[in-house]
Amino acid sequence: MSTGTTSEISTFKGQDRRLRADRIGLAGLLLSVVAASAPLMVTAGVMPTTYGTMGIVGQPLLYVILGVVLTLFGFGYAEMSRHVHNAGAFYAYIARGLGGTAGAAASVVALVAYSAMQFAIYGIFGYELSGLLATYLHVDVAWWLPALGAVLIVGALGWLKIDLNAKVLGVLLLVECAMVAVFDVAGVASPGKDGFSLHAFNPETLGGAGLGTALCFTIASFVGFEQAAVYAEETTRPQEVVARVTFLAVGFVTLFYAVSSWALSVAAGPSQIVGESRKEGPNLLFALTADRFGNTFTDVMHVFYVTGMFAAMLSFHNVVARYAFAMGREGLLPAAFGRTSKASGAPAHGSLLQSVVSLLAVLLFAITDDKPHGDPTAPVQRLFTWMGNVGALGIIVLMAAASAAVIVFFVRRGAARAQAPRLVASGVAGLALLGILVYAVKDFDVLLGADPGSVLRWVLPGIVAAAVVLGLVYGLVLKSARPERHARIGLGNEAFLLEKAAAAPLSESSRR
Repeated sequence: MSTGTTSEISTFKGQDRRLRADRIGLAGLLLSVVAASAPLMVTAGVMPTTYGTMGIVGQPLLYVILGVVLTLFGFGYAEMSRHVHNAGAFYAYIARGLGGTAGAAASVVALVAYSAMQFAIYGIFGYELSGLLATYLHVDVAWWLPALGAVLIVGALGWLKIDLNAKVLGVLLLVECAMVAVFDVAGVASPGKDGFSLHAFNPETLGGAGLGTALCFTIASFVGFEQAAVYAEETTRPQEVVARVTFLAVGFVTLFYAVSSWALSVAAGPSQIVGESRKEGPNLLFALTADRFGNTFTDVMHVFYVTGMFAAMLSFHNVVARYAFAMGREGLLPAAFGRTSKASGAPAHGSLLQSVVSLLAVLLFAITDDKPHGDPTAPVQRLFTWMGNVGALGIIVLMAAASAAVIVFFVRRGAARAQAPRLVASGVAGLALLGILVYAVKDFDVLLGADPGSVLRWVLPGIVAAAVVLGLVYGLVLKSARPERHARIGLGNEAFLLEKAAAAPLSESSRR
């Protein structure tokens, strides 16, 4: 086996135990991670929900505030990416800073959180595509049929090369961003009844009972920027590319969403935006667009609304598959998940696992939906909104833990003074994220539209808490029963080098 080419991988454990390097550059990685945030889906789906359900007029200001928090988080996170290259990203960083048991807990939370985010998109994708089929082809299908079809197609693409997937994601992303930008210009140039206004940036607009869940929903819009580290093993110059992409993604998402949510409020009118969002729901953007550009442009936007969701599903699928691969490689999942496809080098077994779990999730919500034709209760209000916020809660937990891990990692290595500004930024971001987490859980009843005493308001956040507890118990069991496996958590391919070094003296003694 050749060791001198990048097309092959020579490791102590063999080619099928490592992702192939130098397969994606800065542009491809940036497109992949930003696609996960699905700009058109957020503008049409998340923003009206935040305006309508939570009643927060100051949503544009929330994007600015959270953009600052996540930029502070990015200083430590990006620096960590220069020292640790592991497809397990969050859990690898947490393991290297806080220990293998914490890393095991983070790995379970990551699987649950990113899977929940993908399940959420399957719901709104199925609902929207079934609506398009009914409108344009007069074909009446239940929402879960397109959702199941998407699970199968995304699963098939998960077996393909990452560079091909990046091209698919990139084309879809560029078109949908352009369409949202066109609306932004038109919305501001042709404002609603209140005229041109910057009222949405007034801090007083952040008042309201739903601020906690609005923060959670807004953070969900950012999810994707942190995924650059997941591809570190597959990028060219990971020490530079991952950090650059992280900051570029945060900056782009902050600016894009702050402007777009503001344009929505101006187009509808700050005094009307909450009421219009409650009335129109995910159709608000399209109603405002039709008033300014007519039905043809709006119909095209509907199509790219769906393709943007597909791009996000594909992006999340790739991330979960790589987390599963990293966990299989380090013994947190069966070893089969830690092997890649011989043909493409993709984490095929992890991809298959995610496809099966997604299939079961969609079927579960389909079975419990007694009105599949035209009723958004199951696919949008439950699958999309519930699972999206569960996923966001999990990722907030991971980011807060990663902030602490960054500080511990560099302090233990005697680099506290050299890294002081980054460590301070990580500390501030971690505290802010913990505050957001507490506030979001406290206000979860607003999201559900349930009574404050409802059991459901604790059951959904409890999914993330259960993942944390399960992961901690699993980590402690491994530490006691399989200490050698516990010691490998977060090391990735470095564990193979340590095993090889340990095996070398044994080989020499046997030759004697």
